[in-house]
Amino acid sequence: MVTVRTVHTAELDPATRRAARDLLFEVFGAEMTEEDWAHCLGGLHVLARDGAELIGHAAVVQRRLSNGGRILRAGYVEGVVVRADRRRRGVGGLLMAEVERIVRAAHDLGALGASEEGVPLYLARDWRPWPGPTWALGPQGRVRTAEEDGGIYLFGGEGELDLSADLTVLEWREGDVW
Repeated sequence: MVTVRTVHTAELDPATRRAARDLLFEVFGAEMTEEDWAHCLGGLHVLARDGAELIGHAAVVQRRLSNGGRILRAGYVEGVVVRADRRRRGVGGLLMAEVERIVRAAHDLGALGASEEGVPLYLARDWRPWPGPTWALGPQGRVRTAEEDGGIYLFGGEGELDLSADLTVLEWREGDVW
């Protein structure tokens, strides 16, 4: 039976932290970097287990987004992964249900950078692509992130967003900014 548990990074025991990291590197292969793993840390981890075995992971970290003159608290979703031999069995849905509960309870909206494989899951769960341009606030000021356009998905926040304005992430980070 699959169980889902939520735990803060500070409460991850070393074995679980290592297992989560290893799972992401196993599934994403060469696309996964240490910077990507670092982006998963500092927030909540949603862990799916079958018995003692970790089979799925998602993380929610707080980031700030600027849109239409407003600063919004985003539950930014990182490291959504289900072990290859456990896909298409509802594990991703269980992970995302808990992610969405966290977003609704603690943030103005949810946001994530979607992989092509993840898009059908997110669309089926009412995540929607941001329709406009994306930006990031970097050390040198505001930087256009055109490569992310169409790949940033949002959950909730309908009353908070100005769809005619830009969307800017306010925390610069190494690796993938979004």
